[in-house]
Amino acid sequence: MNFGLVSFTSGLIQKQAVSEIIRCNEYTDQFGLSLTQEQALELVETRAYALNSNGRIEFGGGVIDKIIKEFCDSPYLYRQNYAHTLNDLTEIFYYYKNETMDMMTDDDLIKFMKTAFDGICQGSLELLAGRELYVMASNLRSGRPTEMAQRQMPDSEEDEDEQ
Repeated sequence: MNFGLVSFTSGLIQKQAVSEIIRCNEYTDQFGLSLTQEQALELVETRAYALNSNGRIEFGGGVIDKIIKEFCDSPYLYRQNYAHTLNDLTEIFYYYKNETMDMMTDDDLIKFMKTAFDGICQGSLELLAGRELYVMASNLRSGRPTEMAQRQMPDSEEDEDEQ
């Protein structure tokens, strides 16, 4: 096998992936969010790392553009944390894609992540990965319903009444 050809092909795929991510800026600009060329490259590298560390391979463009478009309207994303959060969401996605044993489609997993992130997790990646996705994956593997736990957020009015 000619390793020069593999390296050339890999570089071409990386450039294409970066271009696809940069094209998402046309959509995300309406929310005041965009990625630079360097941030897009870092996101592609995060994807490669996440795939490798989870023992996965992926053909085609992957899910980064789906994650970007699903999460860009989140009230918990802003310019200062946008690129970092996308990197974390990409790693979390591939980890839980494995943990769910591919029993959930990419789109369903991303939608679950977004609903939990904007809802019960209130923008916390730690709660998303460490609680909601963990419970969902565990439930899915054991044949139980995968809905988010119906935990109630403390209501400030109720807290005041108790005092």
